Amino acid sequence: MHELENCNICPHRCGANRMNGKTGRCKATDKVKVALASIHNFEEPCISGKNGSGTVFFSNCNLNCVFCQNYEISQLGKGKEISIEELADIFIKQQNKNVHNINLVTPTIYIYQIIEAIKLARDKGLKIPIVYNSNGYENVEALKHLKGYIDIYLPDLKYSNNEIAYKYSNIKNYYENAVQAIKEMYNQVGTPIIDENGIMKKGLMIRHLVLPNQLQNSKDVLKWINDNMDKKVFVSVMAQYFPTYKAKHFPEISRKLTKEEYNEIEQYLYSLDLENGYIQELGEHEEEYVPDFSRFSI
Repeated sequence: MHELENCNICPHRCGANRMNGKTGRCKATDKVKVALASIHNFEEPCISGKNGSGTVFFSNCNLNCVFCQNYEISQLGKGKEISIEELADIFIKQQNKNVHNINLVTPTIYIYQIIEAIKLARDKGLKIPIVYNSNGYENVEALKHLKGYIDIYLPDLKYSNNEIAYKYSNIKNYYENAVQAIKEMYNQVGTPIIDENGIMKKGLMIRHLVLPNQLQNSKDVLKWINDNMDKKVFVSVMAQYFPTYKAKHFPEISRKLTKEEYNEIEQYLYSLDLENGYIQELGEHEEEYVPDFSRFSI
């Protein structure tokens, strides 16, 4: 797999020869490393539906978010190395569990291996949609290789400016790469196609996690989506932040989101022209939230 001999798969462009066991920022070699394959029922309703989403959690990550809720997988590299053939078999096993889709979580650094696994799985009967569940820090050139293999793009747009991105994710050029990547994703799959059961079959949904004390960041993210994307793309605004991993070292994000903060973002969302998406409801008590998503349609 010659692309990994001088790895430029993500915007870090480390140039590491992963085929020789060398690693760059993401710490991945040429071997696929998977932490967990499971049925997930708590994604947005059009992704999880009644039968669940067939998630595959990949180990390692090209970001270093101080608040990562899956840090043992993404930062500490918890997982097991498997072959491309074994990854293809995982896809088939998930499909056999009657899930609505195959949900690739943090897949960026394994794009080329995933493509080969999808090819093998399709030869074995894989038919359900493939979801690309990403942190948004992507190389447009690499994403173009995924055209025809990915049905649903589910990227984060975490930050509206690089100062915040550097502070919390140790990345200096997140914003410009993420927005260009999201445009490429839209070019490939277009606006969402929802079937008669409310399940997404194809399209783009952009996620954003609201951080405490960073409301302007969230407003600017939503404004960019409103001003630059098709109004029919789905947006998912999430309230599920909690301080974990290294967040305790950053006082301004060392607590959960308050009801007042999330309400302010929710009201701002409703002031825009976006037509489809999900919000998460905070509970009756401050700093509590209900993990269920509520659909909004304007």
